[in-house]
Amino acid sequence: MVEPASSPLSEKKMERILIVEDDRELGRFLCEELEDAGYHVKNVDSAEEAAAELHAWMPDLVISDLKLPGADGMALLEWTRELHAQPGFLIITAFGSIPQAVEALKSGADDFLAKPLDLEHLRLSTERILRHRRLKQEVRRFKELMARDAFYGMIGRSRKIRVMFNQLREIAAAQGPALIQGESGVGKELVAKALHDLSPRCKAPFLAVNCAGIPAELLESEFFGHEEGAFTGAVKKRQGLFQQTHQGSLLLDEIGEMPYNLQSKLLRVLQDGTFRPVGGNREQQVDVRIICATNQNLENLMNAGAFRQDLFYRLETFSIRVPPLRERKDDIPLLAAHFLNRFCLQMGKEIKGLTPEALEQLTDYSFPGNVRELQNIIERAVTFCHGSHLDVEHLPTRIRSCVNADIDETVDASERGTLDDLLTGHELMPSLAEIEKQYITRVLERVGGNKRRAAAILGVSRRTLYRHLMNS
Repeated sequence: MVEPASSPLSEKKMERILIVEDDRELGRFLCEELEDAGYHVKNVDSAEEAAAELHAWMPDLVISDLKLPGADGMALLEWTRELHAQPGFLIITAFGSIPQAVEALKSGADDFLAKPLDLEHLRLSTERILRHRRLKQEVRRFKELMARDAFYGMIGRSRKIRVMFNQLREIAAAQGPALIQGESGVGKELVAKALHDLSPRCKAPFLAVNCAGIPAELLESEFFGHEEGAFTGAVKKRQGLFQQTHQGSLLLDEIGEMPYNLQSKLLRVLQDGTFRPVGGNREQQVDVRIICATNQNLENLMNAGAFRQDLFYRLETFSIRVPPLRERKDDIPLLAAHFLNRFCLQMGKEIKGLTPEALEQLTDYSFPGNVRELQNIIERAVTFCHGSHLDVEHLPTRIRSCVNADIDETVDASERGTLDDLLTGHELMPSLAEIEKQYITRVLERVGGNKRRAAAILGVSRRTLYRHLMNS
């Protein structure tokens, strides 16, 4: 077990507050109050001194009086806006200067407090500003992560995913149809959107339709539109998806669910770009790149007579396979961090990461639901986590129990030994779990049950030791 590097309290103590107050008695008083609250605090008398500290000490928050000798608090606020890592800024003002304080808020200050100061308000405002600053830093870090490891909305750097990214780059400029194959949850729609965004059609529309989500009798009208009075309920003329995506790209998701009789009409659009709206008597021409996606084996459907052979070979012009998550385990930590950042920002939480144990369990899991399943797992974990790191306890039971799921051979209890058997070379052999259990018990006996001392000897945290004791 690797203990989390820091706790919320230790992070708070690392935050630095610069107080700029020419009333030295008040400055000392504020320093004492904020130091008692767990912050590193410095006090200076003027904006000029504060400017030097901004570069040398790099505070996280500046608490400044509005009226100062020399340059005033407004000037200091302007100086802070020029810094790359801008500190929070809290204005202190006398009651009569509140209009100026409001002006400071418009100029970028985070809050103002009127004298005489209410210490509870000071504490709450300080915490709120620093919390907001941490969240802004997380947003910036999240965007940097996305810029470095993202490819048109997809996250990954494993070999298989990089091969797919390169494939998308190569076929994006082509005009022929593309077939995206992959299991449910791998992100086939993201792949289709990337293919569109990389192509010369990127400024034209991109639409996606799930062929399994529309009743079969309505699909033809959905694709090709209809004329007024073409069928009961067709009270006016309507454009179909092919017309709406003219010069763009149309994703037909779950193409294997398309009715057989409609497949021939799709093939005609692929061949010459023409179609006839339902109830229409004139051919219409469109320029649309068709991208199809499926989690089914189209060859099996074709052999079973449920999918047209000529349509299959036309769609297979450019075939893209999206690897399942179990084939790109190197991307699991990256994706987990990506989703953790996203949901922390959404929920306003400050979770620093996953413990090594939690990450190990995620990496060992097979993810039948792929990236979508990982996303849902992290969202659930963030919801129930109230500490600084996501741990094993925040993961679903199916993942926590999967550690032993791949043991395919059982051993009779009579074949099991003890730690003494192992140390003396006896033929009976204990399981790894039994060795661990017996060793922990012996260490605890040696130190008289002192769990802090036992944890130190074992080289684990007390939290990990307690978990072992509860599970044994």
